[in-house]
Amino acid sequence: MKRKRQVLRLPSLAKINLGLEIVGKREDGYHEVRTLFQTVDLRDTLEFVLTSSGIISLQGDDPTIPWDEKNLIYRAACLLRERFSVPAGVNIKVKKRIPAGSGLGGGSSNAAVTLLALNRLWDLRLDLKALTELARTLGSDVPYFLTGGLCLGEGRGDIITPLPELPPLPCVIALPSFPISTAEVYQLYDELSSLTKPPRAGRIKEFLERRRLAHLENELETAVFEAYPGLREVKSLLVEAEAVVSLVSGTGSSVFGLFWEKESASRAAKVISSRAKAVLTETWPRERYRQFFP
Repeated sequence: MKRKRQVLRLPSLAKINLGLEIVGKREDGYHEVRTLFQTVDLRDTLEFVLTSSGIISLQGDDPTIPWDEKNLIYRAACLLRERFSVPAGVNIKVKKRIPAGSGLGGGSSNAAVTLLALNRLWDLRLDLKALTELARTLGSDVPYFLTGGLCLGEGRGDIITPLPELPPLPCVIALPSFPISTAEVYQLYDELSSLTKPPRAGRIKEFLERRRLAHLENELETAVFEAYPGLREVKSLLVEAEAVVSLVSGTGSSVFGLFWEKESASRAAKVISSRAKAVLTETWPRERYRQFFP
């Protein structure tokens, strides 16, 4: 009698940054940030098939992404296998819909989902704290995707505090055809601004107190718009279309707008589609996100 193969097929959702502030620069060279992460329903799909070979294999349908040992998915799987001496293997297939270099956290999301999936398939029984420590070694945004929903990110963005949720909101995401290097944006930010500026209360702290979306900002936008001025025009179109808030997500290249009404968001998506690929989606609260990862 053949053993039934063990398969997990899971969504890997994107995030947007509802605000991003640079607090300072760390001794390790990273920037100290304060940001608001929010899950949105733009997703990749990852399929995990348990094998007895001890081999990790990875395939994906986006030819612009390396599907080898440099990929965060592969690195996450190897980290678990080596740390816990796992004899089993896994075949992983990926359907990509989140563009690389878009500031939507697709690679980080993929890595977090890999940790969650293999924790289950390989029966490792690691709790959230243990998974988070592993996630931090893979990338700054990876820990967030173990939690989802609306969260405050501090430190490198890897210290995660879940926040009371916003209601699900329509979201239009403009997806330009080019990626942006995170390192490039931070370097340009350093050149354009002084990290010795006195601390200020910040729009994120104001949001935490008053829950106002409209005043949030991304301090990296100055650098992004300096290098890619066309993105400023995309943001202006979303603002003119009555977005409650419109920002570059992370270091770009995506620009999003949140709306109170789906009809307004639909109209905005049509306007944006003349300039860039536009996706109409919505924000996801943590409870809905976590249903896939019990």
